[in-house]
Amino acid sequence: MADYVNDPTLPAPPFPGSHMVIDDRYVFVSGLTASDVQDGKNVIGDIKEETRRVMRELARMLALMEISFDEVLRVDIHLADLGDIGEMDSVYAEFFDSRRYPARTCTESPRLSGGASVEITLMARRST
Repeated sequence: MADYVNDPTLPAPPFPGSHMVIDDRYVFVSGLTASDVQDGKNVIGDIKEETRRVMRELARMLALMEISFDEVLRVDIHLADLGDIGEMDSVYAEFFDSRRYPARTCTESPRLSGGASVEITLMARRST
């Protein structure tokens, strides 16, 4: 049976969904943008800082489930401008072992929530 979890440190999702869905094998994390996790610092418009902020938040959320980026199997990335992929990748790559990148999709989505430049969602395996 799955658990539907909202992270108490984040605002409630403004859509009908959960921050995380957890079953006995996997954790699915809904897409996050820098506008979701601003904590008083506006980084919207700086693709590297937005990516760093989102990846750090995803790491924190995974840690709540006692999981690290080593267990991430799939990542979906949406960029407001696909021309930013190189700069986004330079930060994204810092969070993974270069021999074990997860499967990934990256698309251009010009209207992301809160005017963000990047949105990232992921799926990770839980240890049993």
